[in-house]
Amino acid sequence: MKVIFEEDTAIDKRVAKVITHPAEKSKWDRIEKAIGQSETQLTVIHAKNNRNVQIQLSSVVAIESEDRMCCIRVLTGERYLLNKRLKFVEEDLDDVHFVKINNQTIINTRYITAFSATDHARIKVDLSDSSSYFVSRFYIKNFRGKLS
Repeated sequence: MKVIFEEDTAIDKRVAKVITHPAEKSKWDRIEKAIGQSETQLTVIHAKNNRNVQIQLSSVVAIESEDRMCCIRVLTGERYLLNKRLKFVEEDLDDVHFVKINNQTIINTRYITAFSATDHARIKVDLSDSSSYFVSRFYIKNFRGKLS
C-alpha cells in the first residue's frame, strides 16, 4: 500500500482525512483502529538522574506549573519534569482529554473519578490516583464543555 500525505488548512488540526479506493472500504475499521492506537509520546526529564525519558501521553494524569517548567504526574505516581511553561504545553497538547482547570494545572479527563461543587463557585475534582484539584471559576465553563 502506498501512503500519500497532503495538507489541508480547511480542516481542524485534530482531524485526519483518509482517502481510499472504494474497494478498500472493508478495511476502514482496521485503518481507523490502527490510527487511534498510535500513541503520542512525550519526552520528559527524569528528576533522579536528569535523563530524558519517553512516556505515553495517555498515562499523564496531571500537568502542574513549576515556575518555568512543568511537573508531569503519571498514573503510577511518578513525577517528571518538562522544560516548558504551562502556557506552551497547553498549546502543544492535541489530545481532547486534557483540560486546563486553573492557572497552574491541566488534568486528563480520563482519570476523573468524581467532582463536586465547593465554596466560592469552584469545583473539586478527584482523580483516580487519589489526588484532587480545584477548578477555578474562570475555567468552569471550559471544564463543563470538555465533560459533555
